[in-house]
Amino acid sequence: MKIIFAALIRAEREGGYSVVCPEFGVASQGETIEEAKRNIVEAVELYLESAKDLGILDEILEEAGIETMEQEESIVLGEYVTTPLQACVE
Repeated sequence: MKIIFAALIRAEREGGYSVVCPEFGVASQGETIEEAKRNIVEAVELYLESAKDLGILDEILEEAGIETMEQEESIVLGEYVTTPLQACVE
């Protein structure tokens, strides 16, 4: 399953970048924007994999307002129009 989610990235005064996924309340950071993007994708994937292992993935997705798109087997978030990134849950 592929999930499209928003990533809000902010340059930090001390250097580097912080990044948050508002749909899931997951945050990360990186020294560059690309590193921050890679790190938030990994953090979201770990979060969703943990939710799946606990049997609460459907509940988490519903709370985030995520709708499954049957044809593409993707999940797309329509509420945010920021940098979209993709996470995979096996």
